[in-house]
Amino acid sequence: MSTKTWVRLRPVVEGDLAMFRRFVSEPGLAGAVWTGYSDPTGPARRFAADGYLGAADGRLMVEADETAAGYVSWAAIGAGLSEYWSIGIVLLPEWRGRGVGWRAQTLLCDYLFANSPAPRIEARTQPENIAEQKSLEKVGFLSEGILRSADFRDGTWRDVLVYGKLRGDR
Repeated sequence: MSTKTWVRLRPVVEGDLAMFRRFVSEPGLAGAVWTGYSDPTGPARRFAADGYLGAADGRLMVEADETAAGYVSWAAIGAGLSEYWSIGIVLLPEWRGRGVGWRAQTLLCDYLFANSPAPRIEARTQPENIAEQKSLEKVGFLSEGILRSADFRDGTWRDVLVYGKLRGDR
């Protein structure tokens, strides 16, 4: 008998900074979004500035079964009346493939549509990341196209798939 994993989003707290430091200092921990080493003091500085809840971008922790499993993020794209959100998710390896990601992304989309006038949310992923593509489709995102050579990773330029979800989409 399997039990359903309980998922919720919550604001970042100081104790979460250790996880963020791991994501910027352990190659491979963040999966395909790893872009090289980053300043390990950056997460603490950002947390001190605004708790990762800025007007133009932010992060919320993903909790699965009352354990910090990773985080979701968003950033404003465009300007003025044309502004919308671009989202992302990073989960610790032990939480991947367990249904946590699509549920966390659903909660994030609900949160962003409820708390901003943005008409659109966008997500991007790599063509080889089939699990994320399926997750986005489960959330209600539609495939919108390919950005050719838009991501530099592992020493080469790679294509990026673009997905979109509009306010009111099911």
